[in-house]
Amino acid sequence: MASTANLRSRRSAAQLHALAGVEREIRAQDSNGRRKYLREFNKSFRTYESVLTSEEVQSTLGSADLVLIGDYHALSSSQRCAASLVEQRALAGDRPVVLGVETVFARDQHILDEWWRREIDETELRQRIRFDLDWGYDWAPFYELLISARDNAEALYGLDCMPREDLRKIGARDRHAALKIAEIRQRHPNAVVYVLFGESHMAPGHLPRAIRKQNPEAKVVTVLQNVDSLYWRAAGERAAKIEAVRVKEDVLCVFNATPLEKYESYRLFLDQWSRCDESPDYAPTIYNLIDSLANFLEINRYSSHNGTQPKFLVDMLPEVYGGSSAATLGRLLLRKGVSEDDLKHMLVRVEECGSTYLPQVNAFYVREFQMMHAAEDATRFLHQACQGLPQRLNGHSGTEPVVADEQRVLDCFYARVIEHAIAYFGSRVLYPSRPAPEPDNSPLKRTAIKNIAQAAARNQNGNFESSALELGQRIGSQIYAAYLAGKVAPSGLRRLFLAHLDEPGLARRVFGAILSKLKSAYRPSASAVLA
Repeated sequence: MASTANLRSRRSAAQLHALAGVEREIRAQDSNGRRKYLREFNKSFRTYESVLTSEEVQSTLGSADLVLIGDYHALSSSQRCAASLVEQRALAGDRPVVLGVETVFARDQHILDEWWRREIDETELRQRIRFDLDWGYDWAPFYELLISARDNAEALYGLDCMPREDLRKIGARDRHAALKIAEIRQRHPNAVVYVLFGESHMAPGHLPRAIRKQNPEAKVVTVLQNVDSLYWRAAGERAAKIEAVRVKEDVLCVFNATPLEKYESYRLFLDQWSRCDESPDYAPTIYNLIDSLANFLEINRYSSHNGTQPKFLVDMLPEVYGGSSAATLGRLLLRKGVSEDDLKHMLVRVEECGSTYLPQVNAFYVREFQMMHAAEDATRFLHQACQGLPQRLNGHSGTEPVVADEQRVLDCFYARVIEHAIAYFGSRVLYPSRPAPEPDNSPLKRTAIKNIAQAAARNQNGNFESSALELGQRIGSQIYAAYLAGKVAPSGLRRLFLAHLDEPGLARRVFGAILSKLKSAYRPSASAVLA
């Protein structure tokens, strides 16, 4: 009878030979395999305790509160296995099931929810979560998983955040996902939560450790799939086919593909991506502008608490539409009840500036990238995000607000001035060559400003928005000048971004504080902080 070593060698020889060539091709195109994070995963699972039957796998999963499933994204059997595990657990009927997926950003939860409620179809879901642009693997098996969740689970959640392409930030993504999972368990206290995340996140010190920190009372079981070292070791077992092994008490590994299948599938995707010839994808550019401004303002994009930071800024990033997705955006706007005036304002803005930010749906539309205007709109988004993304800041729709109370209209006017000032300032930070408005440094007299505001409030000459824009740009220019002079600190500017201008009377108080600080900033003894 053949020894274990001989069995392993005979079963593996041809695969190993074929695999060597595939791995060489992969290494030539993707150097990430040498990263510490991936090496830690590869070193974590070298041996196993015992062979398991499918019944033993289900028994182990049946006692878990949280099941982490490792996903090899390029392998369709990985996603189909996850769908099967979710379905089998739901059929037990003793507890509801909730599914969380890495594939969808947490910021796009509202899109998943629309699909879950059957308000949008498969095509719109795929486009709006940017599946092909941001993920790029096979849609069919992933969509089968979503369908399985909708048929069998209580809820479905996106868990990931940016940046996916930077492995230096991968630990922050783990911590973010762990916090989102803790929130899901609070919403669904009786459910067992299944999570599908990339296999490299399954190393004990990666996502599992972050989850246990947030959920110390939960029984967590990790389900690996097709781990190379375990597969090669299992090839020495007497049985012709090994379905699963127990790595340790809370870690299993199931086998539904060979290593050669895994790496051939990934190589094919690399080849497909290298031949891709798509129209411009503006989203990375918009996100980079937002990220750069947030970094300037010392904003922690992963903060889990409101206060001096916006909560989970990474989850509030906007959708970005280009020319090919204009029809989808139009349908979305109509569903959200956007008025004809709003649509006209959007079209005028796009015609003049090449792009626009739509706070009503938290989305960008980019027809032509123009740095100055895109930088201003990125700032407008960040200002909205710092306030928790109100649907309409102070009721603004691009025209004068319809508000009977003159004091409320004054609040709206000052809020619009501050919004324009912040937008202009941010555009100068990101695009310093933007021309300054004229006159730039002339003194801003409170009496004159009050008269402008009151006239706008009474809608004299129909100049509400034009007056707010002109005044806001002048103030934004002076804030930028004070910043260049070293008399305004990013921490103070961050507080300005975070001010909730929709609270009655607050916009006028903040506006007054800005004028006072600007006046002080031009004195030799001025404070260096803008409150």
